[in-house]
Amino acid sequence: MTDAVLCLTILGLWLSGINLAAFAAFGLDKRRAAARQWRIPEARLLLLAAAGGSPGALLGMLFFHHKTRKWKFRLLVPAMLVLQCALPILFRENICEIFRAL
Repeated sequence: MTDAVLCLTILGLWLSGINLAAFAAFGLDKRRAAARQWRIPEARLLLLAAAGGSPGALLGMLFFHHKTRKWKFRLLVPAMLVLQCALPILFRENICEIFRAL
């Protein structure tokens, strides 16, 4: 397996996991809100989106109808999604080197 394939495999696994976690966190927070229980902090939900989980966060917002009225979420989550889609296109030549530096 070449370095590029390994790098992209790890990146794909990360993105799958973080998006699943973001989607689940929005669903869990919505359920806890309805039950008036302890909630997931907004900063943590936004951190999941910023860590690569913006597609899962946006789907969670729309699917669970959660945080859709909050301006931070209406603005930041789609902006993160656009940025996260643009970065691999802009840095497609060096994506593995950037990933290795992290």
